[in-house]
Amino acid sequence: MGLGRNRTLRLGMTCLAVWVLKGVSRPCIAQTSDGSAARQAVGGRDALGAFPSSQPVRLDPGKISASGESPPRKRPIDGIRDNSFFIEEAYNQEPGVVQHIFTGRFGLDERGTDRTRTWDLSFTQEWPFFSQQHQLSYTIPYAFIDPAGQEHGSGLGDVLLNYRYQLVNDEALGLAVSPRISLILPSGDEDRGYGDGVVGYQFNLPVSQELGDRVYANFNVGFTHLPDASIRFSDGRGSNDADLWGFNLGGSVIWAVTEDVNLLCEANWASDDSLFERPSAGGRRILLERERSQDVVISPGVRWAWNLPGDLQIVPGIALPVGLSRDAIDYGVFFYLSIEHPFMRDEADRDAK
Repeated sequence: MGLGRNRTLRLGMTCLAVWVLKGVSRPCIAQTSDGSAARQAVGGRDALGAFPSSQPVRLDPGKISASGESPPRKRPIDGIRDNSFFIEEAYNQEPGVVQHIFTGRFGLDERGTDRTRTWDLSFTQEWPFFSQQHQLSYTIPYAFIDPAGQEHGSGLGDVLLNYRYQLVNDEALGLAVSPRISLILPSGDEDRGYGDGVVGYQFNLPVSQELGDRVYANFNVGFTHLPDASIRFSDGRGSNDADLWGFNLGGSVIWAVTEDVNLLCEANWASDDSLFERPSAGGRRILLERERSQDVVISPGVRWAWNLPGDLQIVPGIALPVGLSRDAIDYGVFFYLSIEHPFMRDEADRDAK
């Protein structure tokens, strides 16, 4: 968006899921009237999509509990949980288990004769806070962009600090609800277009519902707010402040082929505010304008798990996101890697020693 417009600030809300909240971000380039790159707003917080959160409970069918009863039957959907790509699942981290999440999205956006290639990377780390009911995490995004005929650029985006509360986790109903609030720190370079330049806020409500032993669905709804945002005009002056709002809605269906292999299909809609400049009718003044973009993406993918000694679980994944709206990146490839492991011995291990 923004071809032929001077400078743009876009509140981005794509799935980043990590952060989003998986930290998946989408740069948006605006160009000056002379064709030079003027602004890139790093968005895609994820709504994200995104924040894979918890490690599944691993039961050994060969063990019997102290009461003499067999443990509950392990179902295929219990093998991998909360490792989605763009849509956030509603399962917090288990006590004593930390998760490290690496994501990368290569995107190709074609607008007429222009072609822009992007690499959006993120790292998220999630920790239980005393119990599974409370979870703390952070997401660090980094973007590379290669616009057609222009200079290649890269930079750190705005960091997110997240808190998530396990509101519902009903095993009998197969229902989980885990609202998240995030603080967006202005760590990206605003002048180079990798940050928004203001402290922002994000809310996302993930809901997960089991639909059997092999299938479960996830639903997300949320918003992002950037108060008092502004842009710098091409003549060097700063614009007036304006509040930017973004809204997201998405869902996914996951089918457990086996305990260690899942197929998933995710879909996300995001509607974001943008600020840009335009010349007045006589061309003597520069005016501040606002517009709203619509970003619709569908993404089929696959994930699989390697369960290693010491309760170490590694979950790689790959997806093929496709943009269905004018403002979305046309197509690309999404890469995912999650590493979960205990950071403290449980009570049984301490007693054994």
